Amino acid sequence: MQLFRSLGEQFTLSQEIAWSTVLYGLEYLMAFVSQTTPSCYTRSEISRYKYEQNVASATTGNLECCSILRVKASKLSSRQTCFSSLSWNTIRTPWESHSYVRCKRGLQMVVFASPPTEDAVIAAEPLTKEDLVGYLLSGCKPKEKWRIGTEHEKFGFEFETLRPVKYEQIAHLLNGLSERFDWDKIMEGDHIIGLKQGKQSVSLEPGGQFELSGAPLETLHQTCAEVNSHLYQVKAVAEEIGIGFLGIGFQPKWGLKDIPIMPKGRYNIMRNYMPKVGSLGLDMMFRTCTVQVNLDFSSEVDMIKKFRVGLSLQPIATALFANSPFTEGKPNGYLSMRSHIWTDTDNNRAGMLPFVFDDSFGFEQYVDYALDVPMYFVYRNKNYIDCTGMSFRDFMAGKLPSIPGELPTLNDWENHLTTIFPEVRLKRYLEMRGADGGPWRRLCALPAFWVGLLYDEVSLQNVLDMTNDWTAEERQMLRNEVPKTGLKTPFRDGLLKHVAEDVLKLAKDGLERRGYKESGFLKEVAEVVRTGVTPAEKLLDLYHGKWGCSVDPVYEELLY
Repeated sequence: MQLFRSLGEQFTLSQEIAWSTVLYGLEYLMAFVSQTTPSCYTRSEISRYKYEQNVASATTGNLECCSILRVKASKLSSRQTCFSSLSWNTIRTPWESHSYVRCKRGLQMVVFASPPTEDAVIAAEPLTKEDLVGYLLSGCKPKEKWRIGTEHEKFGFEFETLRPVKYEQIAHLLNGLSERFDWDKIMEGDHIIGLKQGKQSVSLEPGGQFELSGAPLETLHQTCAEVNSHLYQVKAVAEEIGIGFLGIGFQPKWGLKDIPIMPKGRYNIMRNYMPKVGSLGLDMMFRTCTVQVNLDFSSEVDMIKKFRVGLSLQPIATALFANSPFTEGKPNGYLSMRSHIWTDTDNNRAGMLPFVFDDSFGFEQYVDYALDVPMYFVYRNKNYIDCTGMSFRDFMAGKLPSIPGELPTLNDWENHLTTIFPEVRLKRYLEMRGADGGPWRRLCALPAFWVGLLYDEVSLQNVLDMTNDWTAEERQMLRNEVPKTGLKTPFRDGLLKHVAEDVLKLAKDGLERRGYKESGFLKEVAEVVRTGVTPAEKLLDLYHGKWGCSVDPVYEELLY
């Protein structure tokens, strides 16, 4: 029987994933021979596990450390040249811009979070704007070196109470993953705050959301195998301490006061600053989860095309993956509450970036934008220094009131770029940021959607032609309305559903032209487009029907 069939035919996605697992690495095989559908618990399992009161905490010992220095990037003299030799860094999350000091303890490796500047060679001369542009330009790479980096977040909860997991439980989980599956620990002081293995990393968001930042991989088969390997590992350790993980875009049951705060110094500054610039920033920090994909570009021109397509179609991605209709136990009036939250978090650093569609747009214009986005902090002498409301432009002039005369390094710039949160974010690659977190099959579908559109020249050009006459007002209207009405949002002479049908076909065609038999990963979103019913609307139907107006069953419905 043929394992890979066209999108319109019947096939089993798990077969495709299993085949690719064998092809792309035996290290992932465990995820598929151990379970039929990855990382799924039954209700009896949820009832059976009891949380052990004495949770093991992170331990420390005498460490012999050796620093790994990172060399400041050379000044780039030509904006026309792409430096493929400068590799794509490991994907980092908005709050995870750690450098690393690696330390041996017996046979185990501990990775300490190091200051963004203290591990860098100090610049002999001040940074210039040309340096900042060159940093972005260094992300250009030839097509054969393009990769796919997928990130996803998930909510941990206790089986018995459904309450969010505490830091002590997360520490137990992280230590267990490190010991059983050979991950290196990432420490901040005495606290374990993440893991690293090769080019993959595990990190904690402010409210304990558990994130996998995947390695840059060549195919969607590899990406999906990586996701399933991670979910298998997490389940293997988590079930022993009575916790599970939920794939949804917004915390469905618990309020802000119920969410634990992770012991990471930078979050204190952010937590104090958020209420000053928007009413929903704390919800963003503590109660949202997303899945996103990070993709490469070959040149400034290629970056511009992909950036514009990403912004134009981000509302369609939001609709296809809308999965956050509940707040504190009740429907919240949105299909994607997570997406809505970004409209009132901090408009200085979020949104649709209309200037990307200006004729003059390029790397330099994005640098100009980022220079004026208010900073959060600078890390110096093992302390987070509050720089909220100050600009990186002032920092480059040595005019930050909190650290007068201090000048930035490229690490400071890299760190600053991760604190900017538009719907599509530019670093040395492009991040597609519009989708809600969801169950495991959708974690493979999101990168498939964007790879099909952006990594195939024909599909990319067709989408550019399709969206070329969309106005800034239309794009903003879609951004505002889709979180409430999904694919039923009126657009021009029809519904957004009709646009999504054309876009999905282009994504499928693009994947087929890649030649890796990846179009099957679109099956999850193909059903959403066919029916016009988003995942959130299906959850609402269950809530009003089978679930008897309770959100508790969602913890089983969307359990990894």
